[in-house]
Amino acid sequence: MSVPTTMRALEQTSLMGPQDMRSVSDAPVPVPGPGEVLIRVEAAGVNFADLSRARGTFRNGPQPPYIAGFEAAGKVVAVGPGVTWPALGTPVVGVGDGAFAEYLLLPAAGAVPVPAGWSSGQALGLVVNWPTALAALKPMGRVAAGETVLVHAAAGATGRAAVAIAKHYGATVIGAASPSKHEVVRSLGADHVVDANADDLAAQVLSLTDGAGADLVLETNGGATFQASLAAAKRVTGRVVVLGLAGGEAAVTNWDLVYRHQVHVIGLNIGVLIATAPQMFGEIVGEMAALVAAGVLVPSEPTAYDLADGGTALLDLEGRRTVGKLALRP
Repeated sequence: MSVPTTMRALEQTSLMGPQDMRSVSDAPVPVPGPGEVLIRVEAAGVNFADLSRARGTFRNGPQPPYIAGFEAAGKVVAVGPGVTWPALGTPVVGVGDGAFAEYLLLPAAGAVPVPAGWSSGQALGLVVNWPTALAALKPMGRVAAGETVLVHAAAGATGRAAVAIAKHYGATVIGAASPSKHEVVRSLGADHVVDANADDLAAQVLSLTDGAGADLVLETNGGATFQASLAAAKRVTGRVVVLGLAGGEAAVTNWDLVYRHQVHVIGLNIGVLIATAPQMFGEIVGEMAALVAAGVLVPSEPTAYDLADGGTALLDLEGRRTVGKLALRP
């Protein structure tokens, strides 16, 4: 396949935010090394982690200027030495630095085949959002039938998957979202919906659980919402899985955990889980495949933006103006 030497891409030029993202037309097309493949990007996923990188809050994140993005799907157009799969022309989805571009390098071992009949956009959830939701609920959160789960950002890509999975495993789901998204969250199957921005969020959850609190909280917001998540969890046995910090950093002290919030606080970073617990991640992938086969996780087309509008997409995500998965189309 013919591959050009330069490409269009989005370059992050500061750590002040996505408004400082600029479109370039002469970025060099990377060349795959041993164990790598090059894909022609058809859809690049937009994630909260992209915001963290752009604002300099992502630990050990890239330093500007850098090509933004890390999740994409497309067809393999070149392979590095020693690569026997995926072959040229194979549609795959994966994670690699510099996804907001026309071409992206992926580790061959981490390239996931796009299921037959799925578009590249539909496949984006397979490597970031869906595994994160499943990891938070099962191996980390230990969800069980009959329990109550509070899902923050329930209308977002990870939240939507979490609602579906939690319901499948027999949980009662309370979805937190801004009022304009409540009908969307109800349509996903949530049993109750609460205002994510309400000052009495914890009180609402306690009221819905007869004062007991949620057995499991999937905490993605951080900031001021973090204390509400701790207060909304069931005393002693409640678990709060922290998988994001969209609203900024939040502190919890040993005094808090002894005297105010006697709950289990569990941190989740899907990249660290993949690197340090590959067997666990393999089990997650296997269970996710079963959920797809059972129709619990259903592919949907993302809301698409042009590549040049990546900064706008991230600002829309940050402003909670979006629903579901977002993608950039080169």
